[in-house]
Parts: sequence; C-alpha cells; structure tokens
Amino acid sequence: MPIKELKDIEVKDKTVVVRQDLNVPMKNGAISNDKRIRAAAPTIRDALARGAGVIVLSHLGRPAEGQYEEQFSLKPVAARLSELIGRPVPLVREIAQAAAAPGQCVMLENVRFFKGEKKNDPELAGKFAAMGDIYVMDAFGASHRAHASTEGAVRRARVACAGPLMAAELAAFARVLDNPERPIAAVIGGAKVSTKLALLENLLSGVDCLIVGGGIANTFLAAAGFKVGTSLCEPDLLAEAKKIMDKAHALGRDLPLPVDVVTATRLAPGQKAVTRDVAAVPASEMILDIGPKTVRLYEGLLAGAATVVWNGPVGAFETTPFGAGTRALARALAGSGAFVVVGGGDTVAAVEDYGLADSMGYISTGGGAALELLEGKLLPSVAALQEHA
Repeated sequence: MPIKELKDIEVKDKTVVVRQDLNVPMKNGAISNDKRIRAAAPTIRDALARGAGVIVLSHLGRPAEGQYEEQFSLKPVAARLSELIGRPVPLVREIAQAAAAPGQCVMLENVRFFKGEKKNDPELAGKFAAMGDIYVMDAFGASHRAHASTEGAVRRARVACAGPLMAAELAAFARVLDNPERPIAAVIGGAKVSTKLALLENLLSGVDCLIVGGGIANTFLAAAGFKVGTSLCEPDLLAEAKKIMDKAHALGRDLPLPVDVVTATRLAPGQKAVTRDVAAVPASEMILDIGPKTVRLYEGLLAGAATVVWNGPVGAFETTPFGAGTRALARALAGSGAFVVVGGGDTVAAVEDYGLADSMGYISTGGGAALELLEGKLLPSVAALQEHA
C-alpha cells in the first residue's frame, strides 16, 4: 500500500513534527558515533529550507519512563544537530514549550521521559500529534516499535507522512524483498540462531544462496555433526538448524558451511589465532572467524549475485586478529557490482571502519526494524502510515 511522503506535501509556514531516530551511542557523556544524526539532518534541512518550523522528537537509551535522567538527555544530540544544520536547536523539556516559527528548529527532550511512550498511551500520542500541522515519521530504526511517538501519533495526526530517510529505507528493502534482481544472496551473521530463526526461515524461501556466519554458523556446524569446542553455540537449536539445512536442500538453495575456521583458546586481543580444518577443532578452543578457504568459497558464491542482503559479521571482527573474514567479505561485496543492502549495527560499523560504506548499495540505519522487514513482518509505523494514507 502507498504512503504519503514529506516531499509531496506543502510545508511552507507550517509546523512540522519530525520523529527521528537519534539514539546514538554515548561514552562519558559524549557522542561516540553521530551517524544517525547525520542521516537525519537532510530531512530537517529540507523542511526548514521549504519554509517550515521544525520540532524534532527522538528517544535516547532506556531511561526509567516518566522521569528525567540527565545521562539520557538529548542535550549533546541537539548540540550536534545544531552544528550540522547551521542554526540553533534549543532543547525544551515540556511539550507545551515546543514551538517553532518558520525557519526555526526545536528539539523536545527524550520522548521516553514522558510516561506512556512505550505503552503507546493514546493521550500522549495525541499530544505529540497535536504539536504541529504535519507529523513526519522518519525514524526507521524505531519503526518496529508501536510506541506513542512512532505509531500512535501517526494515527492521530491530521496529516502524517514518511520522511525521506524512512522512504529511502523502505525503498531499499522493497528492492530486495518485493522484486529483486536475481540471483539474490543473503549473508546472516551474529551470535545466536534464536534471535534470527524467523529471519533465516523467511529468507530461505526467497534467496538463491544463504550464508550463515558467527555464532549462528557454529550451531549449524554442530547440527551437521562437527565438533565446535568451546565455541558460542546453541545446542537446544540443533534440530531447528538441521531443519533449515534440510529445507535448503529440498528447495535447491545453497547453504554453505565453513570448510576452515580460525580458532583460539579465548576471545581476547592478541590471542594466538590458528587456522584449522572445520573437522579439526580441539575441544579446548573456540571458532572466532572463517578461514581463507571459506572466504574463497563464499566469494565465489557471491560473485554472481545481483542482489545481496548482509546483516551480521562472520567473525568476532572487533577483536584482533579475528576480523579477516568479515573484512574480506566486505571488500568482495564492495567490488562485486551487486546491489548490497547492509543492515545491523555491527555490520554497518565494520563496513564503515573498512572505508567501504560508499561502495555498498544501501547502508541501513535500522537494526531491529531491518530484521523484522526481512522476516516478512509489517512494521507498526508503516502500517499506521499506510492506513493514514
């Protein structure tokens, strides 16, 4: 179903309320990565340039709902946004204080300071919606949450629409899910099968090749009869992993497993890393990355793909020396010519660390929202936008 977009709505001399996802990582009171603020800034600059007053809403962290906590204040976020858009962004504590004349931008404090946000309280949702003339949902990273500012306010607004960031995210995933250019491959990494079981099941029906990595691959290896030593693994899900492998075989899909792996006695910087055949993992060691033969195997399978979804690294890339597999895969995808959608915080961080973000087809700002889309779910905020339209 179609949704309205901000670009198609006249905003001159109107107040635009924009729900953004500015939930940035913080360290010692300072922003450690401003990617989400940089991604949100163009929407705000555009609305201001078109003559609107803008009120920005976002959450930050997980404060105790209904009370102010200094460590979760949006003060540093407002200051960084001010730098990016080149004008002051005052931060206000109360909804009644939030007013923006044309050309002005104001930020409301953390929406989770307001009681009823996470429970999608209708009264609070109505207050958010009534703050302006147009309510813009641009927080793709929070669109899988049915909260007062993400779903409830959309339903109660007089005019509601998707912002350009939200629209771009939905378009990228539609290109992957609805009518992808084939062959299509998916690389799904991460710690646990349990968190991505529905995702793997759904993808298997649509992709030509499904590569699993990280702790997920360990569970699949164990299900295939390999010894994985002290590796991260979910023994209670071996039957589920086996069922997915059997389904892949029945559908004629590629679901390759590592043929060699990098092991160590523990996950810590500077450990002695040993490359071993997958059938030769000692009981005292853990699998922490894929080996060079596996890298070449995966590169070969991905070389012919026209569309690739990548969510989750294939090894413990943050810890030296266990990032070679993820780096090699990132370089292969960056140079493949395929339309590559990268999602998930760890995967995006890896691609950015390697300086390859600009070589990918699309870098998603959503973690959980991206996963739920790939699982085949309709996001609450998207459903509200569709019904409003």
